[in-house]
Amino acid sequence: MNKKTELIKYGVLALIIGIIIGIIDTIFGKGLILVGEIRNNYFWYLVPFLPIAGLLITWLYRHFNELSLKGMTLVFETGQQKRDAIPLALIPLIMICTWITHLFGGSAGREGVAVQIGATLSHYFSRYFHFPKNGKVLLITGMAAGFGGLFQTPLAALFFAMEVMIVGKIDYEALLPAFIGAFSASYTSHFLGLEKFSVKITQTINTNDFKNIFLMIILGILFGFVGKLFSLSLAKLKDIFKKKFENSYRRIGFISILLVVGLMLFKGRYSGLGTNLIDLSFHQGTIQIYDWLLKLVFTIITLAIGFQGGEVTPLFSIGASFGVVLAFIFHLPIELCAALGYVAVFASATNTLIAPMMISIEVFGGSNMMIFVIVCIFAYLVNGNHSIYGAQINHFD
Repeated sequence: MNKKTELIKYGVLALIIGIIIGIIDTIFGKGLILVGEIRNNYFWYLVPFLPIAGLLITWLYRHFNELSLKGMTLVFETGQQKRDAIPLALIPLIMICTWITHLFGGSAGREGVAVQIGATLSHYFSRYFHFPKNGKVLLITGMAAGFGGLFQTPLAALFFAMEVMIVGKIDYEALLPAFIGAFSASYTSHFLGLEKFSVKITQTINTNDFKNIFLMIILGILFGFVGKLFSLSLAKLKDIFKKKFENSYRRIGFISILLVVGLMLFKGRYSGLGTNLIDLSFHQGTIQIYDWLLKLVFTIITLAIGFQGGEVTPLFSIGASFGVVLAFIFHLPIELCAALGYVAVFASATNTLIAPMMISIEVFGGSNMMIFVIVCIFAYLVNGNHSIYGAQINHFD
């Protein structure tokens, strides 16, 4: 197969993959919205059953495909050519189990689910159509489509998929297929009625003033430490819980009882994705000084004991609410600081740089691009190559 023919084949398949994943993302995303509404309406009746929901999730994985529990690690290992395949059973399992997690009040995200769905489906296509290089190009394409279809930020999705697997190395061969996959998935989910979150930030600061630039560097460092705190704590807590409770049923069953107490104590403020905190941050709601920290704690515990979901939307909510706190401390525009935290904590926790910059453009507009770049750079530098993705490889090591 010559280069031109291969590129055309990649492009056509990327379009098909993007459309299919966009449809699946819509089903998953709308299902998550419905589940969240049900939980909010019947919170006091559903949350007490979170431990039972955890036992059910554990049983489903053990009974149908326990390997799928590795989640994003499976995706990374396959892309790094350490593994030959991702089981298709992962798709229904992670969708259903994430819905269950959210229905009963768990604090978790959705991005990891979308990326895993995209990667699994695209890798299946690559094996079926006998693509070279273990289908790495199509794997990246599927990751971009999964992220892009759910968040409708195709540029961020494109660069996230290309830079997250191996830090410092971008496979440019995947650029066009991933671009097609991300945009086709995004347009498909938008056409099918999945809403995109965006806020037009009109506030700004004078970047010609050195004092303001210095403040942006300080913000970047602080956001970077929060992202690093999240990634380090998640990894550490997973290890601690596994050592204390070797039996996965006991681990998720016992510890989720404590989760129930905490979630009910705060009346569900830290349940679900964290979109409530995001809305409060950008629409002049009441953000408590401890909101970002409690959301971080509840999310880490939820994911560390075996509940399903991603980390990115909670990271957005942690960053936005922490940004509001810093805005009051440094006397800066609230919406702008919330937006900076939204992208910078994500940059630090995922150990990515270009993707969060793209998010700032696609979600908040490009008028403050210089400010976002400065904050993201320092948040990225502070994290010290730590990541929420344990299988991520650093090309420079």
